[in-house]
This record gives sequence, C-alpha cells and structure tokens, in this order.
Amino acid sequence: MAGLIARFPEATLANRGDPFQTLARAIVGQQISVKAADSVWARFEACAKTLRPEHVVTLELDALAACGLSRRKAEYLHDLAGHFVDGRMRPARWKKMPDEAVIDELTDVRGIGRWTAEMFLIFNLQRPDVWPVDDIGLQKAVALHYLKGERPTPAALREHGVRHAPWRTVATWYLWRSLDPGVVQY
Repeated sequence: MAGLIARFPEATLANRGDPFQTLARAIVGQQISVKAADSVWARFEACAKTLRPEHVVTLELDALAACGLSRRKAEYLHDLAGHFVDGRMRPARWKKMPDEAVIDELTDVRGIGRWTAEMFLIFNLQRPDVWPVDDIGLQKAVALHYLKGERPTPAALREHGVRHAPWRTVATWYLWRSLDPGVVQY
C-alpha cells in the first residue's frame, strides 16, 4: 500500500456535493461507459432544466426517455425523486447514521443496489472505511497486488480488507488508481 500511495501523491477524493444529483448520476451511468453516461447526463440536464427532486418527479417518463434514458432508468429517477420529495430520504440525517443504515435507506430506491450505495458512501459522504467487495476494480487490484493475479472470493476479499481498517476507503482509492490513474467522480 505504501508503494501505491507514493505512486499517486496527487490523488484526491472529490465530492460532487448534491446527494440527489450524485445518486441520479449514478443511476444514469449504470451499465454504460463513462463517455456515454456523460452524454446522456448532459441531455437529461438540458431536458429537465432543473435537477431538483421536486421538479424531476413531475417529468413524464416519455420525456425522460427522449433524453436518452432507458424506460427503466427513467422509472428509477422518478422513484429516487419521489423518495426525496416525500421525505423517505433525508440527507441531513446521513452524517450521523452508520454506513449500513445509509445503505439500507439508499437501496430502498429502485435501481440503487449495494454497490451504488457504497460508491455514494465513498464519493458523497466520504466515509473512511468502505470496502466494496462487489467492485470489480477492487477485486482486480487486490488480485494483482496481493494474490499473484488470482481473483479473491468475496469472503477472501472481506478478510483481506481487515488489514486496511479503519481506512478501507483510502485503500480502495489507491488500489483503483493502480489500475487506472484517471479519477472518476460519482
């Protein structure tokens, strides 16, 4: 780990800020390239005009689909906006909640799974001890640097992560950088 940290001295974890937009961007970007996600996001921004949950929840699904979103992603964005509007999601509480409680609240939204919730903990809430065992990049990096190229099972990866606690987010960040020095923001 010390070698990775020395290789990437300028690496920083950036935060986009707004929880709704961060989660909406994560939904838009699911299962497509970063370039495609940026393009669809730009069209969504132009179509929506304002990216506040109170407005997004009023947009017709067909209008969202016309922005380049799949029908399913349009439904997910509606569900996300609805969770914010009706108070099921209250970001002000998240700072005091344990990671697992935040994950439970986030995964109640259609289209947000554990991996997306963990990325939110890392990139938006900047929690220090997140170890996303389902992340392929983390799996590859641990295999490369610690296991002679052999991909770890989830249990083995969890066990490996113990050595990095309570700073597993930092370890994850540097392990990702070792595979791709480009910084991705969520």
